[in-house]
Amino acid sequence: MRIRIITTAVLFALLTPALNAQDAGTSTILGAMKAELARSQRAFKTERVQPYFLSYEITDDQVASITGTFGKLQMSEQSRSRQLDIDLRVGTPHLDNTHGTREEAAEGSPPIFVPIEADADALRSILWYYTDLKYKQAAEQLASITTEVQVKVAQDDKSDDFSPEPAAKHFDKLRTINFDQKAWEEKVRKYTAPFARYGDIYSATATFLADIETRWYVNSDGSEVMVSRPFYHLYVSAQTKADDGMDLPRYESFFAEDPGGLPSDQAVLKIVDQMIKDLQALRVAPIVDPYTGPAILSGRASGVFFHEVFGHRLEGHRQKSESEGQTFKKMVGEKLLPDNFSVVSDPTLKQLGHEELAGFYDFDNEGVKGQRVMVVDHGVFKNFLMSRSPIEGFPHSNGHGRRQQGNAPVARQSNLVVVVDHPVSHDELKRQLIEEMKKQDKPFGLFFDDIQGGFTVTGRFAANAFNVLPIMVYRVYPDGREELVRGVNLIGTPLTAFSKIVAGDSQIATFNGVCGAESGAVPVSASSPDLLISQIEVQKKEKSTARAPILPAPIQ
Repeated sequence: MRIRIITTAVLFALLTPALNAQDAGTSTILGAMKAELARSQRAFKTERVQPYFLSYEITDDQVASITGTFGKLQMSEQSRSRQLDIDLRVGTPHLDNTHGTREEAAEGSPPIFVPIEADADALRSILWYYTDLKYKQAAEQLASITTEVQVKVAQDDKSDDFSPEPAAKHFDKLRTINFDQKAWEEKVRKYTAPFARYGDIYSATATFLADIETRWYVNSDGSEVMVSRPFYHLYVSAQTKADDGMDLPRYESFFAEDPGGLPSDQAVLKIVDQMIKDLQALRVAPIVDPYTGPAILSGRASGVFFHEVFGHRLEGHRQKSESEGQTFKKMVGEKLLPDNFSVVSDPTLKQLGHEELAGFYDFDNEGVKGQRVMVVDHGVFKNFLMSRSPIEGFPHSNGHGRRQQGNAPVARQSNLVVVVDHPVSHDELKRQLIEEMKKQDKPFGLFFDDIQGGFTVTGRFAANAFNVLPIMVYRVYPDGREELVRGVNLIGTPLTAFSKIVAGDSQIATFNGVCGAESGAVPVSASSPDLLISQIEVQKKEKSTARAPILPAPIQ
């Protein structure tokens, strides 16, 4: 599981003139899906094994991507796709063909692409064929699972395989891609041109990504949902290498629902200038050896820290699988954090302060409305993030069943927000850091200012640990002086890390990114104030053995 900034992207689609007629096409698409769903339900009534639930979801992805490097246009691409996902369940909600086993999950099915033109006959033909195929697969799976549960030890979690949820009706306004292609081609040239003046910066790109995801969803419970969500991203990345071979990246990313919400040219160029200064400083920065001691994590670093340490362990399906560590399964109602700390997962939140949030959505991929979930309330653990796969004590979805098209939905994170009551100022947080250093007799503490992402392991097959990947790290000395260092990753285990959280400041910062897990890549955000942690552990960062370039750079 990983939250990260995307520096390269798979490209799918862009607006074509045909899309202007898609408003009319929505009724054609939903009409064909509803008609074929009803016909399938009637036909299956003659079968001995009958589906008790059937849903169709069609996802239209329109994407434009423009990339520049060293002041020149590298790529300007446009494409579009439309993909079908079917959830067909036989058996009963208590035991159906999706019932978990101790074995590894089966590999995902090949993607099912449908025409990008709204033609009812073509669409119904595809729905008919793949519904029949899914039914046959599901019947075989149920027969195997029925035998298996009779001969194997009963699983600890005896909750149902599927939860009933109210039928939903929701229809968004259709969104279309809206940006000036030529203007953005010029912008990515402009943003990357300053990097070309430096011979020791080996790669530098700026990518503008426009993505409109429109989903049509119907199910046998009577739900009809159409959602249309725009994403506009700007990614700027550059990399240098230290003389000892260590690769040193620097990333910045920006997200908005409208291209006008992205920063101005002046603001981006100011950030580019700072990135260049940071890369030059990192090349000569000293390496930090493995260390344990107090540290401050910036808001962005803290957000990723919570996403990895806590967020993935809140996802409901992990509490049911016996291959998972289930760190917090038995801790509902117990104190996890200081009394003034709360944690919320809220897909209904579009903006926090001045920052737009990538994890916003109205309805999840199972036709359930996204809901605000208080997972920690003043230090006490309260809730899991739930899809329509129940767990003991949590029989219903709270709108967090998410997936990338082509994958089965599972419980996933959305917008994670850490809230601190009675925060202190940043200066006070630093003073407390220095006090903690002296108490532990440490020559320095650490300040993690910026990160590139992180990952975690939640299963029992390996150490249940996390790894946050920092970029800008500073040693903080007892006199308050700060020194840039390099070469460390922040590591640890969740329960120990949580027990060391001391205080937070008043300035919340947000990390918008994409999280990859078993149901694919989904947009998320993680927001937090700066945090003081009394003890963290860092290990040496992976280092390339390749030397810096032997040939002199053409630009000196």
